[in-house]
Amino acid sequence: MAVGLSGGGDSLALTLMADAWARDRDRELVILTVDHRLQPDSAGWTAGCAEVAARLGRRFLALGWEGDKPTTGLPAAARAARHRLLADAARQAGARVLLMGHTTDDVAEATTMRRAGSTTPDPRQWAPSPVWPEGRGIFVFRPLLDVGRAELRGWLVDRGETWVDDPANADLRFARSRARLSGVAPVSRQEPEPLCLAGQVREFAGMLAIDRRRLQAATPDDARRFVALAAVCAGGGDRLPAGARVQRLSAALQGDAPVLATLAGARVEGDRVEARFFREAGEFARGGLGPLQPPGVWDGRFEFESGGEVRRLAGLLRRLPDDQQMALRACAPAARPALPAVVGPDGGVTCPALMGVESLVGERLRAAAGLVQREPA
Repeated sequence: MAVGLSGGGDSLALTLMADAWARDRDRELVILTVDHRLQPDSAGWTAGCAEVAARLGRRFLALGWEGDKPTTGLPAAARAARHRLLADAARQAGARVLLMGHTTDDVAEATTMRRAGSTTPDPRQWAPSPVWPEGRGIFVFRPLLDVGRAELRGWLVDRGETWVDDPANADLRFARSRARLSGVAPVSRQEPEPLCLAGQVREFAGMLAIDRRRLQAATPDDARRFVALAAVCAGGGDRLPAGARVQRLSAALQGDAPVLATLAGARVEGDRVEARFFREAGEFARGGLGPLQPPGVWDGRFEFESGGEVRRLAGLLRRLPDDQQMALRACAPAARPALPAVVGPDGGVTCPALMGVESLVGERLRAAAGLVQREPA
């Protein structure tokens, strides 16, 4: 397992607790620290985190957010960069679960921020990493969401521990700082229910298909949630689509008429039998469909460790082996041009998606829908 340690009180308490838990179970724990390069003292904070790891005898990785920083939306950009760095490091270290030290105070602050117009989501106790594709296969676990910040600091004081207070937490330019300093009261927390519709999906070559009757029988809320998740996963993107567009499309799919639409980089087709979600090949300008030299993730949907150059299949279909051209008939015609094609040094073309190589799409959908409730084996 991995734990994110910033040097602040919440993450320090979590790190100490996680260390004790891991020792009891003979589990490896790697400690990760992100230096956002935003504060003059940040290098010293990272050094302090390294000292904690050394005291515990744990592997330590220091990560840095490099490059220019945005002049607007800095907290959101820093949060995304932090999650990307942590997810990449956790996966490279062999961890599937990343522990983070959010508390009940963070839930209350997020609620206050949303009431003021922010789109900040509630931290969930167990959820897939919020970044894609860096977060593939990584789950975030926040075991302290029902514990208060003051309680954790009291626990640390009793043990003679010290921690860092980031001055950004008192900077009133930022919405979270304003919420924190307003003295918000704790709020009740409710975890979303798993979306069972996502477990009724058939996947082939990155295409998701579901019986139309199951969508029609679902509640409007479940249908909207499913449509949004299926579209972003099948489209390989990293952002959920706008709510108004999702509502229109889910309402159409819950009706009886044929449906043809695009959403979040996905093409959505609905007939009397099923609804299908797959990559819209015509959205080439959105990015992702360009060539890739492995290793890497192509178009947010397929991961390649090695092999020849990966391109979109458009223009290469006739160069596929005969058996793969036969298998291609199981794909919706409009889905075929956006499948991955591997071009070898000799110019030969294969499509791994037609040879039983799984995409990331189905696994991502199941994780996002809350169907993975414990650490993957």
